[in-house]
Amino acid sequence: MKKSRFTEEHIIAILREQEAGVATAEVCRKHGVSSATFYKWKAKFGGLDVSEARRLKGLEDENGRLKRMLADAMLGNAALKDLLGKKVVAPAARREAVAYLAGAFEMSERRACRVVGVDRTSVRYEGTRYDDAMLRGRLKELAAERRRFGYRRLHVLLKREGHAVNRKRVQRLYREEKLTVRRRGGRKRAMGTRRPIETSVAANQRWSLDFLSDQLTDGHRFRILAVVDDCTRECLTLCADTSLSGLRVARKLDDIVRRRGRPTTIVSDNGIEFTSNAILAWADNTSVGWHYIAPGKPQQNGFIESFNGRLRDELLNETMFRSLPHARAVLEAWRRDYNEQRPHSKLGWVTPRAYASAILETAGRSAVQPDSSALRPLETAIDDGSDHDRTLASAG
Repeated sequence: MKKSRFTEEHIIAILREQEAGVATAEVCRKHGVSSATFYKWKAKFGGLDVSEARRLKGLEDENGRLKRMLADAMLGNAALKDLLGKKVVAPAARREAVAYLAGAFEMSERRACRVVGVDRTSVRYEGTRYDDAMLRGRLKELAAERRRFGYRRLHVLLKREGHAVNRKRVQRLYREEKLTVRRRGGRKRAMGTRRPIETSVAANQRWSLDFLSDQLTDGHRFRILAVVDDCTRECLTLCADTSLSGLRVARKLDDIVRRRGRPTTIVSDNGIEFTSNAILAWADNTSVGWHYIAPGKPQQNGFIESFNGRLRDELLNETMFRSLPHARAVLEAWRRDYNEQRPHSKLGWVTPRAYASAILETAGRSAVQPDSSALRPLETAIDDGSDHDRTLASAG
């Protein structure tokens, strides 16, 4: 408001001139005011002295200040009632509340911040977050290709492609896009004390074997033999057929030994294929220790059981097999991808093939055993030995 050039003393003096007999028009011309202003002063200050006029002006100013405070308080109460029930705890929610009050109640930004109880600097803050459109699109593409991968493995794949992004950002985008992997229901397991299995410290120190089953689109069932190296977590084979006898398992193990070398120990359950004369003869001829887990204790063969869960979750439950050749081709492609592309959480998010190469570089060529192509263990290994006598006669 523009300050008046006439003080209370000047106004009282002008009114006194008119009361002394000077014409109103002459007084107005002399002091440069309009007649309307003169009569407004007379209605307000007529009959008052200077002290009373000052006291009246002070009361008017105080009254105006109180009215403004009352209006501010009533507007703030109305704004708070309108925000009642809305969550304004998070910074983003508070910024939205300030914008809402500024638009709905025509408040200034400063006043809206005071009502909400937020600092103006946080309201005016503009994040330096980069555009997530490209990263979001690539994340959705990878999640569509790897439907059973969580955000941690997807983060590893994004870093491989050169995206400079941390895990928390990937997790946020993963949740915003609703890519969370749906958990499949599992059977209830008995709780109790479990003796941890000793971890092998070198490649070919211990292999784990197990069978899985699935069916084709025409309803015919087939079986899958899975072999895993417990140290490097490499899948050595996925052999699929309608029937897998002990002799077929022995031939498949011979193929792996020719490519990779002889293991120290093999762990399996007590299935009829693994307790057959063909397997007992193979173990006796190759001097490989064969360890059978306790009946009904699959947790004693935890490495292959974990692998079976990944295989069933990521491939078998996601694929319709048209024929046995189709199943073999898909299984082999998945096995190569598992060994060479899929990051493994227990190996520091590297692939099993990369981990095996790292072990080979650490041990060096001098670590190769003279009697086989297997690497010498980096530590003294526990020799589980064999659970059977190395003769066919003992098999009955």
